[in-house]
Amino acid sequence: MALDEYALEELGLAPRWVRKGAAAAVESVAVEAVSVGTGVASHVTEVAPSVEAVVARASVPPQAEAPAPTRTSPREPAAAAPQPTSPTSPESRRAAPSEAKRAQPDADEPPPFTEDDFAWFDSVAEPVLPQDIDAPARAPRDDIATLDWDALAERVKSCERCRLCEKRTNTVFGVGDREADWMLIGEAPGENEDRQGEPFVGQAGKLLDNMLHALTLARGENVYIANVIKCRPPGNRNPEPDEVARCEPYLQRQVALVKPKIIVALGRFAAQSLLKTEGSIASLRGRVHEYEGVPVIVTYHPAYLLRSLHDKSKAWADLCLARDTWRKAAGGES
Repeated sequence: MALDEYALEELGLAPRWVRKGAAAAVESVAVEAVSVGTGVASHVTEVAPSVEAVVARASVPPQAEAPAPTRTSPREPAAAAPQPTSPTSPESRRAAPSEAKRAQPDADEPPPFTEDDFAWFDSVAEPVLPQDIDAPARAPRDDIATLDWDALAERVKSCERCRLCEKRTNTVFGVGDREADWMLIGEAPGENEDRQGEPFVGQAGKLLDNMLHALTLARGENVYIANVIKCRPPGNRNPEPDEVARCEPYLQRQVALVKPKIIVALGRFAAQSLLKTEGSIASLRGRVHEYEGVPVIVTYHPAYLLRSLHDKSKAWADLCLARDTWRKAAGGES
């Protein structure tokens, strides 16, 4: 479109299409508009160069401070100054939409999260889940102290309180008279005990039976035999302290059910576990101790006596001390 036609259109003097019946009425106005438009066009043509110069000068952005001149070496050419880009140039028109798009965030894109967005979680209380009223309550672990003989034996048989249950063949609960005056307590089951599920079998068991016979006692007759640990430790190692602690409630309940008048601790480990001490057999022998209110006499384990025959006399002295203590506890009855 020519410049004069553009100016006429902007001034509202460009020719317009009218209805066929109204052509005569508009003819006079059209002639006058043409004459006026010719004059305006000539004026616009004269003014246009000056207007373009003014717009070009106004489009150059003002500089805050003129950069200080830098000294250059005669051998180094001065760097060319960057040419300002006019906002009306094609490059600026292409860059403007993308810059505007980056400046204005997308309405559909959510704002980024900040640390304050999650601060309200700290003040929210944890939900309280309703408990099932119809669900049966689980029996506490300390109910061992209320079990009878059958329930206690069944509990030991299915016990999984420590990892010794993983490699056992049988649990070794105990054997003998459940109303006996004498209670003999060993340390832990060995290979034969684990296979048969009974304490003190094999050669050590035969020696123990002979020791009882010397006291006019017999296995199962006024004598109950048990162990501190009900499962065999791998490789016949000494039980760990946590294994003793988890298994001790069973022994405590057995002592409470038997109600013995004398306890004989067979071996160093059994004595240390019952008396909660780290003393040696030599330091614990020859004295009367106490466990759960019952007198305790410490002596050697029968398996040790099979390897150390010279200590059999010491073991016999320990059994005599146990007999005397038992007689005192029983009120002089033999």
